[in-house]
Amino acid sequence: MATGWAGDGAVQDQIDATVADAVQRARSRLNKGPSLKHCEECDAPIPAARRKAVPGVRLCVACQQAHDESAAFSGYNRRGSKDSQLR
Repeated sequence: MATGWAGDGAVQDQIDATVADAVQRARSRLNKGPSLKHCEECDAPIPAARRKAVPGVRLCVACQQAHDESAAFSGYNRRGSKDSQLR
């Protein structure tokens, strides 16, 4: 289905490019390098199983969970009505 001057596969190409960008962004946020043996925030020991499961781990489970919870709040109302989004 072409839209305007776009070619037949333009919409799918745009979707593919968006997904590829998101994957690249997610991969760039992964930890790199050796895992730490002690948490860099609280200095608690990081178990060997966690270091093996998560390469490049830098935080213990408790600190990572607290970090994830604080990062989850984005400050945007993503459940607003359609009217509020159109303004």
